[in-house]
Amino acid sequence: MILDRNSGLGTRDSGLGISALLFDFGGTLDGPGIAWRERFFRLWRDEEDVPRERFDRAFFDADDALEGSVPPTLPFAETVSRLARGVAAGLGTGDKAMPARVAERFCAASRESLSESAALLARLTPRYKLAIVSNFYGNLTGVCREVGLDGFLSARVDSAVVGCRKPDRAIFNAALAQLSVEPGESVFIGDSLERDMAGARAVGMRHVWLAGENPDGRRSCCPEDAVIRRLDELAEMLL
Repeated sequence: MILDRNSGLGTRDSGLGISALLFDFGGTLDGPGIAWRERFFRLWRDEEDVPRERFDRAFFDADDALEGSVPPTLPFAETVSRLARGVAAGLGTGDKAMPARVAERFCAASRESLSESAALLARLTPRYKLAIVSNFYGNLTGVCREVGLDGFLSARVDSAVVGCRKPDRAIFNAALAQLSVEPGESVFIGDSLERDMAGARAVGMRHVWLAGENPDGRRSCCPEDAVIRRLDELAEMLL
């Protein structure tokens, strides 16, 4: 039995009865604990000097416009490209080739993280039911299939499909129902304190915060939370 010394979270052999692991997608499986907005901003800043507040408004507008408006088969790269073009339109970016450069750099980094995540899920799936719960655009299932994650999953819950977003309890309950597990048997892993950790706590799920580099020094929402810097640390805790 392996226990995380900071959290008390352990494997099924510890008697805690963990049977399911639920993951966020963006910033968790496809990146090192950094939300899409932050990743986009850093890439954009390499190309164009834009105030943070103005960028955030353009990003949120582009993100909202995509949700529920894309075909379920839209590939990952085209999803990122549409988001980049939407941000550029909101900012009035004059360089028409810039969104494509930003999207390509974003996707290249994501492909590396997704490959590592697939290897981790392959190790976890013999012991646990696995699911993804994401505030996405309506094409999560197709994207999971495309990037090599789908074969490890027992459930894929896309906010645009189920009509509710994290941290709404309903989206977590939808995933638990698909997995046929109780909240106390499950652990949620994500990078957002506001969406992932708060939502999981609200339904009574244990949660692991993928803090990444945590540049703003925030703390986890519960004193007993497990906090990891890299997703592969889960293997040490749960296998």
